[in-house]
Amino acid sequence: MNNSTRSAGVYANGNDNKKFKGDRPPCSPSRVLHLRKIPSDVTEAEVISLGLPFGKVTNLLMLKGKSQAFLEMASEEAAVTMVNYYTPVTPHLRSQPVFIQYSNHRELKTDNLPNQARAQAALQAVSAVQSGSLALPGAPANEGTVLPGQSPVLRIIIENLFYPVTLEVLHQIFSKFGTVLKIITFTKNNQFQALLQYADPLNAHYAKMALDGQNIYNACCTLRIDFSKLTSLNVKYNNDKSRDFTRLDLPTGDGQPSLEPPMAFGAPGIISSPYAGAAGFAPAIGFPQATGLSVPAGLGPGALGPLTITSSAVTGRMAIPGAGGIPGNSVLLVTNLNPDLITPHGLFILFGVYGDVHRVKIMFNKKENALVQMADANQAQLAMNHLSGQRLYGKVLRATLSKHQAVQLPREGQEDQGLTKDFSNSPLHRFKKPGSKNFQNIFPPSATLHLSNIPPSVTVDDLKNLFTEAGCSVKAFKFFQKDRKMALIQLGSVEEAIQALIELHNHDLGENHHLRVSFSKSTI
Repeated sequence: MNNSTRSAGVYANGNDNKKFKGDRPPCSPSRVLHLRKIPSDVTEAEVISLGLPFGKVTNLLMLKGKSQAFLEMASEEAAVTMVNYYTPVTPHLRSQPVFIQYSNHRELKTDNLPNQARAQAALQAVSAVQSGSLALPGAPANEGTVLPGQSPVLRIIIENLFYPVTLEVLHQIFSKFGTVLKIITFTKNNQFQALLQYADPLNAHYAKMALDGQNIYNACCTLRIDFSKLTSLNVKYNNDKSRDFTRLDLPTGDGQPSLEPPMAFGAPGIISSPYAGAAGFAPAIGFPQATGLSVPAGLGPGALGPLTITSSAVTGRMAIPGAGGIPGNSVLLVTNLNPDLITPHGLFILFGVYGDVHRVKIMFNKKENALVQMADANQAQLAMNHLSGQRLYGKVLRATLSKHQAVQLPREGQEDQGLTKDFSNSPLHRFKKPGSKNFQNIFPPSATLHLSNIPPSVTVDDLKNLFTEAGCSVKAFKFFQKDRKMALIQLGSVEEAIQALIELHNHDLGENHHLRVSFSKSTI
């Protein structure tokens, strides 16, 4: 069977084209993603841009007649991250929602297919930019590469501020290009400005290339972006003016300006209400308080994937569109759980990676749903962002803000089957100590786990066997050179790692040592 018929089989067998209704069982993760409902005028570069923030895009097949495309990522991990990101926040191309799922195919073979020249040219252009060997068209020559010593901090000025722009809106837009660590917003010279720090200068570089000069909303709120001279931001307070996403233990500071002089502050509360005119600008339209803000469509064409903002982000809360949750609430509604395998203790351990869990209630009449009460709203938001869309016991977990303000314990004598548990005094809380270093070690679920508190007598094989007996396939293992109490273990998938963390965190290794398990940012 030659390449062209085999590659044509990518879409000739119909596997990816039939039955798109929600009843189709989700495919197992694959580095090939199947995209549907793509507008007919979309370019190859725009489709590739959906995958760029998550890793290298290695192949593309556009089926324009069917409004579909296949996108191949360099690794399954990148594809899983991408699907998990876009599951709660539907991506848009040319203001049209686009649907993404794993393909049945493990790789794309497009060598001999007709009409592949444009896709290959677009891929080559993107990979050249990624490897820094090409200056972008229209950019000064030195902008095509990340310069040595370039800062991961961007300075953002927003012009034509006719709609309020909150810290959450900035976080939502800039997170498409990488992990945002810190944001500080302020008013200077009557202009709304922000400093935003990425984990990596490369993310800052892509965000600046893609977003400089774009409008957040149609015909207003224009982004002007430069690299900051600062290489790191020092955030003292977490509130609506400044946020350190790595330190949930910071005080709110009671609305104090979160920048030290010499930054001058204009009128306080420039965007404290979604309807207030910005300092120095009257609102373009007098919004009656009751109407709510109808958000214009996202950026026009030419943006790297239009930045459609959920209306919830505009009013300062990043919830999933359509969820009826209460902003600032610390209770999460977790749905689509596996009722046969989930327990209150399992949810306590998993959600406890992102904050201190006080109470868990699995619904008596609908055991695939549960309520998880975190110590505060920041922790609830963090757990929701990291865990919603992850697979657990074969099902894709969903987390949203709940309408409930607290989880009620059952009354005495009330039948509960042990489905409601109070963990508020648990010794296993990771974030009890203010300023605990655990706040700096919060990472998204990954196939590599960080193990600590290992006693000296425990060997590599002991730990490998422990994870194998828990049903995991161990791909790699290494002790830390400087400290044998810690190790990294790489498992077969993110789902395996999540399940292993639930099962083995606090496992008794003997000699009064209980194993501590976290997700790692490193791979082995």
